[in-house]
Amino acid sequence: MKDFYRTYPQVALCGLNCLLCPMNIGGWCPGCGGGEGNQSCPRARCARERNIGDFCYRCEQYPCELYEGMGDYDSFVPTRRRGADLDRVRELGPETYVRELEEKRAILELLVGEWNDGRKKSFYTTAVYLLELDDLRHAVQQVTSLSTKEMSEKERAACMTQALQKIAEQQGLVLKLNKKQKRRSRGKHL
Repeated sequence: MKDFYRTYPQVALCGLNCLLCPMNIGGWCPGCGGGEGNQSCPRARCARERNIGDFCYRCEQYPCELYEGMGDYDSFVPTRRRGADLDRVRELGPETYVRELEEKRAILELLVGEWNDGRKKSFYTTAVYLLELDDLRHAVQQVTSLSTKEMSEKERAACMTQALQKIAEQQGLVLKLNKKQKRRSRGKHL
């Protein structure tokens, strides 16, 4: 959608944390309301038509039918926390929330850059998205305090993965994207 700009494109109208999305990190999407880019979202069109500002929670009809089934499956990042994240934006204020996201993004970039065996980007993205900032700080501090310089890249990645998994398990979280079930095609047999 051309000429659709928001003050806080780091967080989508619906609460999705664009700043933590691989599409945003890779430069392929400027985030919801970041101008040109991936903005075919019906919530973005609605927000523009209703002139509600930066977040859907400012609309009288929030949550509306556009939120039905949201969070049932994930895309590049977990979508199951959108409502809770949007509530947190409202509670903290967008400036404070975006600062937290910026710190989370720095942690994600550190994990992908320093603790990745080439196969952990999706796992780290999910972990950073779902875990609280204090827990992420603790995990990074705990693992970096170990003597890991002699470890192989794979061993280092496994060490960080284990620390993040342990925190997630304590909180009852699964650090895995919920994929949408593929519909089976009903091809005609000849």
